[in-house]
Amino acid sequence: MIQIKRNLIFSLERRKKDGVLIIENTPIRLRINFEGSRLDIQSGYRIDNSKWNQDKEQVKNGAFNKLGQSSASINSRLLELKVTIQDLFHEFESQDKIPTKEQIRQAVNEIKNKGKVNIKKSDGNSFFKVFDQFVNESSRLNNWSTSTKNKFAVIKNHLTNFNPNSKFEDFNEEGLSNYLNYLREEKKMRNTTVKKQLSFLKWFLRWGLEKKYHNNDDFQSFRPKIKDSKKTVIFLTEEEKSKIVNYKIPESKTYLERVRDVLLFCCYTGLRHSDVYNLKRSDIKDDYFQITTVKTSDNLIIEFNKHSRAIIDKYADIPYKQNKALPVISNQKMNDYLKELGLLAKINAPVTHTYYIGNIRKDETLPKHELLGTHVGRRTFICSALSIGIPVQVVMKWTGHSDYKAMKPYIDVADKTKRTAMDKFNEL
Repeated sequence: MIQIKRNLIFSLERRKKDGVLIIENTPIRLRINFEGSRLDIQSGYRIDNSKWNQDKEQVKNGAFNKLGQSSASINSRLLELKVTIQDLFHEFESQDKIPTKEQIRQAVNEIKNKGKVNIKKSDGNSFFKVFDQFVNESSRLNNWSTSTKNKFAVIKNHLTNFNPNSKFEDFNEEGLSNYLNYLREEKKMRNTTVKKQLSFLKWFLRWGLEKKYHNNDDFQSFRPKIKDSKKTVIFLTEEEKSKIVNYKIPESKTYLERVRDVLLFCCYTGLRHSDVYNLKRSDIKDDYFQITTVKTSDNLIIEFNKHSRAIIDKYADIPYKQNKALPVISNQKMNDYLKELGLLAKINAPVTHTYYIGNIRKDETLPKHELLGTHVGRRTFICSALSIGIPVQVVMKWTGHSDYKAMKPYIDVADKTKRTAMDKFNEL
């Protein structure tokens, strides 16, 4: 069986108007190089240059184009296009043939025209049938985690309870407003959760619009004002970290030692729980380790420091299933144990979290140990790195963040920490 040498690259077209490079609403092109031939395919999507991630060959997370199409929606279609063309090449390889440019164009046209038959409006369950199709297709193309699939199962449950006979045309401005009020008043959701629920629903409606399952685009202009407050970043200060390090774990709770080591490893590497859970001994090199993240599929190289290296060495000779590097337990169980460890180590600083339900402001104050979870390690790493002056671009290389928007809360915390540290000179 022959192997067809090929390279598929998404990029923005370089177009000029009156000698000036156009940087807005630029067509996304797929360039296919194969066996000495080159073919440029129009994806059918456009995006501003500032919203395009050239390294990842996709639209930046959270961005929208002029038509209101989201990054998630566009990137899914781009991935589907690439997968289809790769499948075409595989099929020709199995036949010891090389496709022509026209055969590739035909395959692209087929995927562009896919799913353009409207579902009958008389079918009362069509809305939810399409929702299931959306979840199945999106989860396959975007490699959704189990938690993301469960999230959409919850969304479907809310939509079903709201109106089991929902139709696409029901979600006009009035219908969306009614659904918002249902989430807020009957489900008693916080405004932050309501925003997420609406964004997920819009994602589905946008997908259905693009697939020609409906022609109701009212959701694109539905932007209700929903009060919100900045999310509190829960991280460990150096003093709190020292408390945890120096706490003498009783013999009856030796399991907390392994939990503490995994937490500290995350505090000194910035890993998420899913990534430290999947860290293999084969990922460990002399002075760094290399992983492909579970959530974003980023390939990261993270250098060791003396703290992270010591933890890896501590468990180097202990065998674990699947050749794991560290004794990492499930996310839920570790969250429980971290709260227990925080309580014993007296991580009791009061933390006030402000949130809104509708227009009603709520303030909730809890001791910090009740708020500890596996993600606190990653947050601690970022806040510590920024507060000691490591450039944000370097931190983003370690954590895999692709834009400053996600880093801004941490930058604000680091600035506050540095101001507090400077105030200590006034006590001299």
